[in-house]
Amino acid sequence: MFRTLGDRISVSFLTVASIAFAAAGPFPDPAIDAKPAIGKQTAVLAGGCFWCTEAVFELIDGVDDVVSGYTGDTKETAKYDIVSTKRTKHAESILITFDPAKTSYGQLLKIFFSVAHDPTTLNRQGYDVGPQYRSAIFYTNDEQKRVAEAYIKQLNAAGVFSNPIVTEVVPLEKFYTAEGYHQDYAGRNRSNPYIVNVSDPKVEKLKKLYPGCVRKRK
Repeated sequence: MFRTLGDRISVSFLTVASIAFAAAGPFPDPAIDAKPAIGKQTAVLAGGCFWCTEAVFELIDGVDDVVSGYTGDTKETAKYDIVSTKRTKHAESILITFDPAKTSYGQLLKIFFSVAHDPTTLNRQGYDVGPQYRSAIFYTNDEQKRVAEAYIKQLNAAGVFSNPIVTEVVPLEKFYTAEGYHQDYAGRNRSNPYIVNVSDPKVEKLKKLYPGCVRKRK
């Protein structure tokens, strides 16, 4: 793994790892989305390094909170040094708390697929390799499952990506919050080469593609 804390990685090498994936066609809105709801909702997504996915989603208007963590295995194995051995079933994931009156579950998935990660690479994102970096949607109810499965089918049918989407759609059993030093890592480590060369380009892509979705700063 190339982003372990304390790693000294050349900027040029990381730049190669951070080349943004490109969709083969235009990115559509979900044809099927969640019904309007009252009150805060949650979504749990896994798309590689949680430093990066957290950095993207915390900028979305309507998102109240983003927490980095682990999903897919036991509480005992939900520790960074154990997950990093690639011997657990955990995925690095984020728990998103959002207001459905401002952004929908389907719109979060659109950003997940088009900005936050490459959903066509199995158990890897760039040079981060292992099952903990897999693409996964952990649904919390039947409606989220329906929206996720329909959107993946829609994107594949439209040929949006050159390769098939490999994202898992599985029920959420338990989300375990990651260690404190992982929370808001990108915001607190602005000069880290991994953040500069891998995370920041995704944030810039978000701002370029969906400026209307980015939260206005007070």
